[in-house]
Formats: sequence, C-alpha cells, structure tokens
Amino acid sequence: MSDAPMLEVSKLTKRYGGLVAVKDLSFSIRPGEILGLIGPNGSGKSTAMKTIMGVEQPSAGSIKLDGVEIAGLPAHKVARLGVGLVFQHSRPLNRQTMLENIKVALLPDKLTKIFAGADVDARARAIAKRVGLAGVIDRRPPTLAFADLRRLELAKAIARHPKLVMIDEPFAGLTASEVATFSELIHEFRAEGRAVLLVDHNVKGVSALVDRVLAMYLGEWIAEGAAADVMRDETVRRVYLGGALASAARPEASFTDRVPALQVENVGVVYGKALALQGVSLHVHEGEFVSLVGLNGAGKTTLFNAISGLVPYSGEIKWAGRPLRASSAAAIARGGVVQCPETRELFGEMTVRENLDLGGNGLVDSEREQRLQWLFDLFPILRSRQSQMARTLSGGEQQMLAIARALMMKPKLLILDEPTLGLAPVILETLSKALERLRTTTTISVLLGEQNVTFALPHADRVYVLDHAKVVWEGLPNRFEEEAAATYL
Repeated sequence: MSDAPMLEVSKLTKRYGGLVAVKDLSFSIRPGEILGLIGPNGSGKSTAMKTIMGVEQPSAGSIKLDGVEIAGLPAHKVARLGVGLVFQHSRPLNRQTMLENIKVALLPDKLTKIFAGADVDARARAIAKRVGLAGVIDRRPPTLAFADLRRLELAKAIARHPKLVMIDEPFAGLTASEVATFSELIHEFRAEGRAVLLVDHNVKGVSALVDRVLAMYLGEWIAEGAAADVMRDETVRRVYLGGALASAARPEASFTDRVPALQVENVGVVYGKALALQGVSLHVHEGEFVSLVGLNGAGKTTLFNAISGLVPYSGEIKWAGRPLRASSAAAIARGGVVQCPETRELFGEMTVRENLDLGGNGLVDSEREQRLQWLFDLFPILRSRQSQMARTLSGGEQQMLAIARALMMKPKLLILDEPTLGLAPVILETLSKALERLRTTTTISVLLGEQNVTFALPHADRVYVLDHAKVVWEGLPNRFEEEAAATYL
C-alpha cells in the first residue's frame, strides 16, 4: 500500500439552505486501501460521497485526487479523472441487454467521437465475466435477480478502470452467499491498487472488508480507526445506543392472554428483486409494549406495512387468532391494528381538529368528543392548536398529531414507526410521558420501531433486533446492552 494518499478530503462542507449536511469533514484514502464510512441515517455519508463524485457541489472544502483538485467539478469530469460510483439503487436501461448496458458505460463521451470502437464489445464481455454476469449478458434487467442488477452497477462503475471506487450500501438486499461474492470482488480492487470507499449504516456490515472505519454523525467526523476500535468507541456507542439504557420491563408471564394478540410467523417480503424481510417471527401480547430496534434499511417499516396489509408477504400474520392475509388495509385498521407511519401522512391543508375528526370518523359524536378530550390531556399542546393548519405545526407537534389521530381510531394494537426521528429532546420527553401513560392506564398493545435505543428500551417489555431483513436477537431490555449492543452496531 502506498504511503501517499490517492484521495484527500479536507474540511468538506455541504449546506442545503440552513441545513448543514456535511461539516468540516476530513479524511484520506491510499491506493490499495478500503475505507468504511459509517453512521446512522442522516449522518451525511451519502452526501459526502455524492459531493466527492460531483453529483453534489460542495459549499466549502477541498477534494484532491492524486493531488489534483476536483472539488466543484461536474460528475462526468470527475469520472474521467478516475472515480467510479456504485449507487445503492439500480437504474438500468430495461430495454437493453445486460451487455448493452455495460457497453453504454464504455462509449466515448466526446461529441467528436460518438461511435464505439471495435474493441468495446470485447471489453464489455470481459467486464461482465469479471463481475459474474457472463451467463446472463444477453438477458434484459427485468428478468434477472437483484444480485445481478447490483453486479451490473458494479460493472458500469469499473468500466473506465477508476482509481477510486465508491460503493453505497454494498450488501443491501443480498443473501449471505451473494455478500461473499461481492466481498471477493472488492478485495480484488484492493489487490489492483485501487482505493475503495464503502458507505454503510453500521460497522459490522463492512468490518470484515475494511482497513479502517470513519464514523460520522450529523455531518461531522466522530471517530476513525480499526473497525474493532471504532465499535468500542464511547462516542460511537452513544450515537448508536444513546448512552445509559434504562428498563422497566414487565415479565411476559404477567400478560394473561395465552395466545398472543399479534403473531408474525416466518414472514418474508420481496420488493422486485430485493429481499426486504426474511423469515421474520415475533409476537405481541394484549397490553404488551414491544420494541423493534434496527438501523435504517433493516426492514422495520416493511414489517409494519406487511402487518397493516399494505404489502404482499410470505409466511403468516395473525391478529386475535385470525389470519390477516385476506383482509384489506382498511379492514385491518378497523379491526384494531393501526399504524402511525414514519412519514406521518397528515393532511397539511386541514386543521388539527379536522385531522383528528378524520381519525375518529367511525365513532358516534359523544364517543368522539370523549376521545378528543382524552387525547388533549395526553398531548395538551394540541388543544390550543385545534384550529391551526397541520402543515404549520412544528415537527414535534406534527408527530403528536399523527399519534393522536391514530389513537382516535381506538386501536387495540398501535404500531409506531420511528416516532422520534428528528425531534428535539423536549418533544421526546413529551412522547415518553404519553407512552408511559398508555402503558399504565390502558390495555393498548404497542409495537414500536426505532433506531433510538435509549427511547425504545424504557418503554419495552421485550425487544427484537432487526438487522439486514432478519431478526438477530430477542430478549429483555435489561439484557440488550450486554448481549445485543455489538450486534446492533
């Protein structure tokens, strides 16, 4: 490995209006080195990568490739200088064959030379063979497996023999055997003297591949070093786990229903070619609070959408002993399973009161009024905001309204998807108190999906950890830090 860096990033900053997505980020990569760039959702990883590639323009800072300043250059010029980018989401030309897709990446990009030379076909076939596509080069992308589409993106990225290869979420949606194959290809880049930047959500996903790891949070550098050292770093652990973990779990034996109210058994979900859930099983008793923790992309929302009847799935989901597969999403919600989505889905041009009334449109007038007063006690700020348009509320107030609207439907099971995302500490405290009141004064069951472990664990009787589409741990909250924290990282 050369001592001189191939890529030097110094004080890189990217702003979107008042939002600073990347702030004073500095790092370097040497030829033949693999660097893992990790951090929770919203840390600025993908923005940093796109800014290096020229897809986004930096607000400040320096980016040098072999000593040449490339900050601010358009993407096509950065690519000419030797940078290749593998996006997480495949966007092939579906009417062309796999071979033709690769040949497009090999075409000259000058107006004075718009036709491919005779060697392009041979080069495309050689690249296809290298990434494992030799047997499918005459097929079109829609007919192929997800892993083959990822190989195609890799083939296009290396078509011009880049010095630096950047790969976003390299193993998302791949099986264990496919991960092994991709890992071998990435190791080959290192052996050829290329520099590699891998972007992932957690250390564990890339630890076996990388020489070093750089952890980001809210756009800033927080730790760097060997993967094992970064996993033990207190700042990294605090970012992912949130600090001290409290627990007030009730024993499972204290719930009187012999058969759990919700039963999820061996559920799988596929989006096109991507495996979003694989063999997931969990259960929730009547009145029980269960937390499903996992990083962004682990499959939490997909599982909730399957339970709510919004996506097709394999396996079995039962509510109150009855299979839900034949039920529509509306029937599932009327039957007591109500989801409060991560995106909130409020009606912005309607008032707070109108949004709440929509949630309670199945109630008689007296029951609706009684429910409203109960919710105003739970979230007092909504009482004074009744006539205000939902879109004018703060983020925290919108989250309270979204939860309150779900509760207006008198759910038996309330599914909360990332309720703390982007909220200030004072709002988190309000939500925490509201959940504790539900827990102690009602028989509502809650299935809470969260990245924020510090928020999820105090409100949980049991915890599941979801990682790369699978449940990898189940247990009591007070065992999480000792048994599952390393898995979560």
